[in-house]
Amino acid sequence: MGNGPAPYSKLAGAQEADLLTKDYNYDQKFSLSIPSSTGMGLTATGVKKDQIFVGDISTQYRSGKTTVDVKVDTYSNVSTKVTYDVVPGTKAAISFNVPDHKSGKLDVHYLHHRAAINSSIGLNPSPLLEVAAAIGSNDVAIGGEIGFDTSSSSFTKCNAGISFNKPDVSAALILTDKGQTVKASYVHLVNPLTGTEVAAEMTHRLSGFENSFSIGSVHKIDPLTSVKTRFSDNGKVAILSQREWRPKSVATISAEYDPKAINAAPKFGLSIALKP
Repeated sequence: MGNGPAPYSKLAGAQEADLLTKDYNYDQKFSLSIPSSTGMGLTATGVKKDQIFVGDISTQYRSGKTTVDVKVDTYSNVSTKVTYDVVPGTKAAISFNVPDHKSGKLDVHYLHHRAAINSSIGLNPSPLLEVAAAIGSNDVAIGGEIGFDTSSSSFTKCNAGISFNKPDVSAALILTDKGQTVKASYVHLVNPLTGTEVAAEMTHRLSGFENSFSIGSVHKIDPLTSVKTRFSDNGKVAILSQREWRPKSVATISAEYDPKAINAAPKFGLSIALKP
């Protein structure tokens, strides 16, 4: 659903998406984050997928109202983002990639306790325009987002949704893909003491009358260890185990089995995130 503001992210079923997809990884991934009291932070990430290894190094510098993020990957691409707090509740950010001279973009974020607006425009002769907005309360929120490509004079996205949130229940209904797809999602906190939650998401494509769904759960074995499961209508089964073996350092093992892929082995992944 794009990178909408915080309240709009709730409409996109952020809680359900986290439970059903977050941290599932079927490659080998390692990351090291080194914070600093001087305002400079450094993060190195490496991923091995099949026989290919890719990585990046990113740094963040904070000074007053300004934050600068720079990332360099293994292909010598440099991504830079400069964010400035204009006034309380309003931020402006300029981002660009080198050597892509057409990647420049200006973002403006406005956040209020009852509403949020996120807008962006490409810094090139034929920019892409995007606006996302949401309004509501802790219990109910409605919103939408649109995207317009000036080079082709066409809409790239047009989505809308509504969400209902309670301390132990959250549900959302989203109309996406420019009105071609309806998504309904639901998450329920079963046991606050054990952190047990269940979630379900169903997708209906209006153009082809196709349906798909996924259900998942998460359970905390102890304060430092959690287990997640996911089942999909296509037969795929996934499981994940995550442990915080030291403060802010997490090891994650995940696996997925596809009964329809007879000649393919189950997928396994390992992720280690270190933060001294």
